[in-house]
Amino acid sequence: MIIGKFVSMAKKAQHIDIEIDKLTNSIENAFSGDSFDTELMPISKKDLIPVKKGNGWQFDWKYEFEQPDRRVYKLTIKGNPKITTN
Repeated sequence: MIIGKFVSMAKKAQHIDIEIDKLTNSIENAFSGDSFDTELMPISKKDLIPVKKGNGWQFDWKYEFEQPDRRVYKLTIKGNPKITTN
């Protein structure tokens, strides 16, 4: 298990407890093993609507998006930006 520490500009430490099963150069379907090329795209406020703690997220993406000194991106399947990793 990998434990990360994120320190925001306000110096409030947040710990992220995640497990990484493997690193890949793409999005990989865990069931079929199919691999898809990816691209990073800027996230929009509309993209954040389903990204809530109530949906299992343990990180406040909306807060990060609203910070003027930060940029937030999404990882998407190349050529199909509506399919993301969330």
